[in-house]
Amino acid sequence: MGKTRTRLAELDPVWARIKTEAEEAVAQEPLLGGVVHSSILHHKSFESALAYRVSVKLTSNEMSEQILREICDMAHADDSGLGEAARADIMAVHDRDPACDRFIQPMLFFKGYQAIHAYRVAHWLWQRGRHDMARFFQMRASEVFGVDIHPAARIGKGIMIDHAHSIVIGETAVVGDNVSMLHSVTLGGTGKEEEDRHPKIDDGVLIGAGAKVLGNVHVGRCSRIAAGSVVLQDVPAMKTVAGVPARIVGEAGCAQPAVAMDQLLGVRGSDESGATTGGDD
Repeated sequence: MGKTRTRLAELDPVWARIKTEAEEAVAQEPLLGGVVHSSILHHKSFESALAYRVSVKLTSNEMSEQILREICDMAHADDSGLGEAARADIMAVHDRDPACDRFIQPMLFFKGYQAIHAYRVAHWLWQRGRHDMARFFQMRASEVFGVDIHPAARIGKGIMIDHAHSIVIGETAVVGDNVSMLHSVTLGGTGKEEEDRHPKIDDGVLIGAGAKVLGNVHVGRCSRIAAGSVVLQDVPAMKTVAGVPARIVGEAGCAQPAVAMDQLLGVRGSDESGATTGGDD
């Protein structure tokens, strides 16, 4: 057993850590034993466990868990990039979300992580011309997780969607690698255009809660969009934008805002009268 664990840790450290944490979770909370065993410990691979977990969440009276799982398993068998992206997403959540202290948590409990993988399977279906089934995945993910991502959208790896409530990402949207976004973010269009009509988000961007990026605009790498902002124009790389409509209010503040998750616009504190000291105007 010891050699097997060592070998697994060398070949697939993310899966090895998840299995170890799963065993610890069962020991600490036996009442969750059934969930943890069925979702993780009964599986021989990370891909199998993730396919099972997503299919259990998306199942309904209209589509059985078995059919959904077969689709997820088929997607993983055909495209190893799905598993690679899912591992990168888990690491992103663990590194950036202070509420996440174990790899097991996104897989079992975090709907943002589960929703992004449901999208990845839907995107795999879309690319193979199975548009109606892809839309079924989209519909169920929206109903279950409150995350509505069109299966034609293109999303990179290392993605963190924190809290993941009321997320909307449109059909022609493109999201790069290592992007972080909070709840109520919209990457949408501005009307009834039928062509390329949704935002293009470069690598390393941080999108604050409630922010809306509308139209075929480009958001440069490692920029920050402040909470509640409405972005209607291109954003240069390494800048912070805020407001309605959004305007540049300063630099990004660090080399990797999506990793740092710093959403304060340079505010350092206040004096005894309550007036803000320092920060942007």
